[in-house]
Amino acid sequence: MLIILNLVSSNATQTKSYMPLNVVTQRFIRCHNKLKEDNRIRSSRQFALSLDYLPQSLSEVLRGRRDVTIELLRKAVESYKINPVFIYTGEGPMFMSESSNESFRVMTIVTDASEEEKILHVPVPAQAGYAGENTDPTFIQELPSFTLPDYKYKSGTHRSFDVSGDSMEPTLFEGDKVVCSFLEPDLWKSSIKDNYVYVLVTRGDVIVKRVINEISEKKGLNLQSDNAFYDDQFVALADVREIWYARAKISPFLPSPKNLQNNFREEIKQLHAMISRQGELINDLSHSIRELNTEKV
Repeated sequence: MLIILNLVSSNATQTKSYMPLNVVTQRFIRCHNKLKEDNRIRSSRQFALSLDYLPQSLSEVLRGRRDVTIELLRKAVESYKINPVFIYTGEGPMFMSESSNESFRVMTIVTDASEEEKILHVPVPAQAGYAGENTDPTFIQELPSFTLPDYKYKSGTHRSFDVSGDSMEPTLFEGDKVVCSFLEPDLWKSSIKDNYVYVLVTRGDVIVKRVINEISEKKGLNLQSDNAFYDDQFVALADVREIWYARAKISPFLPSPKNLQNNFREEIKQLHAMISRQGELINDLSHSIRELNTEKV
């Protein structure tokens, strides 16, 4: 189950949602009252403090004087298993069961003032926090964002990630950025194509690899590097939080075919010199052995 939280870019002045916040606030109040009826919370004050929220501010929400914030909703969902489907649509139970909570995920997006979704960029310094299940909307909103003119980036959710290391050379180099489209978890089994490049967000890392789909056979993915120095690795599906299909790269490097040819020739030249040198060493060794045999005779 995927719920999308929509944040307006920092250059706008208000937070927008897919539904009027006053309706969401009314449902939030109903959930709060139900928690009190079931004795799951002792008081509104205790409820507010447990969510690291000012009791006075919560009182304003409960009296209908202000709308509930996305951040307060997020904390209530995490702490009390309030059902976000009920909050945003009015459908389903007020609270999630343990089984439904296992597959629950929140995807936060950022839009501009005209409600166009922006591409969020996750640089290397932010990747540890991003992979560490940091669902704080403030963290997401502070990531760099941009737009691209191509029509294919106008629908769906897209993000870009910095490439680190050399495991994907010569396809991707350190410093490149891969622009990706979000792949819904329900589509992982059927839509992940063998030998295509994906970005996987696990519970502790952001990984850019070529993928072999082994979900049906082994309930996981085989990750391959384009650099033959690196071995394949297997990742269980249970450890994967997000999968993004790499659609383009933004690179600071502009190698020309001539440069690639020159590099190839230089490597051949160095290899030839190495072989010649090894041949000379073998000849010297053979000569020394013959001299030793002659002396013994």
